[in-house]
Amino acid sequence: MLIVGLTGSIGMGKSTTAQIFRDLGAPVHDSDAAVHEIYRTTAREPVRALFPGAVDGDGVNRAKLASIVLADTSALKRLEGMVHPLVAEHRRQFIQACAKTGASLVVCDIPLLFETGADSHVDLTIVVTASAAVQKARVMARPGMTAERFSAIMDKQMPDAEKRRRGHVVIDTGRGIPAARRQVEDLLRALSARAHAV
Repeated sequence: MLIVGLTGSIGMGKSTTAQIFRDLGAPVHDSDAAVHEIYRTTAREPVRALFPGAVDGDGVNRAKLASIVLADTSALKRLEGMVHPLVAEHRRQFIQACAKTGASLVVCDIPLLFETGADSHVDLTIVVTASAAVQKARVMARPGMTAERFSAIMDKQMPDAEKRRRGHVVIDTGRGIPAARRQVEDLLRALSARAHAV
């Protein structure tokens, strides 16, 4: 089974690209969704111990947590040190389940693929990209987004150019969803042909 790592900076269209893979029948593990689940379950009390003000009756309040860690590098490192191993275990179990079903490929949607070293655990890396202008327009259109918050997020992510340099495949979403879908379809065809040639 081929394990594919999918990544891209904020506003580049990674989630849309992950959905295209799902629509085309590929199983996709979503790290962000895994974090949501973990914040409701296994990470709730550890987060409360680290950041008491970030947990309320519904579990971890992501907005409150983000306001704490985006302004404090050491707090972010403590949070990541606790959350990343839990997400990696969630992903490992998902991959195991896909292997049992006979899946030939599984896509792991990992926003910090290179930053966390998770690229060493996949067979192929895909970087989703768009122009800086398209990225900024997409992000600034999000509810509650400010220029300061966008800048803080960007400061914590590897530059897009470096991600593209390190990726095996680049998907450009700047020309819209139909064009991105064609790129994914072409990639899946090429991977299928390669698998059958082995």
